[in-house]
Amino acid sequence: MPDGVNGAPNHDRPLLALIIRLGAIAGLATMSALIKMAGEHGVHVAEIMFWRQATSIPLLLGWAALTGGIAQLRTDRPGRHFLRAFYGTIGMTLNFGAVILLPLAEATTMNFTAPIWAVILATLLLKERPGVWRWSAVTAGFVGILLIAQPGSGHIPLEGAAVALGGAFMIALISIQIADLNKTDKPLSIVFYFALFSVPMVAVAMPFVYHSHDLATWGLLLAIGVTGLIGQLLLTAALRFGRVSSVIVMDYSALFWATLYGWWLFDRLPPASTWLGAPIIIGAGLVIAWREHRLSRPNLRDVARVEGT
Repeated sequence: MPDGVNGAPNHDRPLLALIIRLGAIAGLATMSALIKMAGEHGVHVAEIMFWRQATSIPLLLGWAALTGGIAQLRTDRPGRHFLRAFYGTIGMTLNFGAVILLPLAEATTMNFTAPIWAVILATLLLKERPGVWRWSAVTAGFVGILLIAQPGSGHIPLEGAAVALGGAFMIALISIQIADLNKTDKPLSIVFYFALFSVPMVAVAMPFVYHSHDLATWGLLLAIGVTGLIGQLLLTAALRFGRVSSVIVMDYSALFWATLYGWWLFDRLPPASTWLGAPIIIGAGLVIAWREHRLSRPNLRDVARVEGT
């Protein structure tokens, strides 16, 4: 389906996209809590990643067979899917590692820096020229990071903070790839090829990290695969019905889930420094999303020109 003005999809349904994104964040937040639990059970991050993706493949094939046939997984862009899987595997390593290394609320808040990295990426890769609003938001976002991390205080492991920030950077990069793939491929296809290509990448490490597990740990690994798949399908679907700059506001609901799970499962609530830094980072992300939305709105004369052709 051809795109409309300024690349906006003709199937743009912003309210539906927001609802889908909200469900996606709940699913992914649940997966993060389960990943932390699996890490505390001694499961290596590479093995968590392997079972997370390996679980997805039969579930996706079964779902495709029941909802229109395997043919809907067909793609004309295998190279793009492989690249997305390569970057996605790096992103998974960093984001899963951050969840294990940091408290849930802090790891989640660091993820909120993805819009900040997106501005920097747009400047470096797309040669965009962000204005005062977005650069101010970037600066404020990094102030929020310093408030949470408190370098030198030992409040949280600095290596964990670095891993989390790297994961947020990859989220920004991967969002661009998913938005591009959504122009030609269905969300089911995008998620399927991510799993298909990433499993062999992670499997290389399995002989070095795998060990036997009890039934409870296997249950955690299965639940990680299911909740992650649901979250990823919904996340990809949200980008099919709305712009990244519009739906990203729902991502901040993850802090609610992280705080709830952190208190419920790990008996830990965020300290005052997190509550000071998190609103600054969230505010920076909202400013960036608002500016992206404003700048993406088509000129009225351009709309008239398109509608008149």
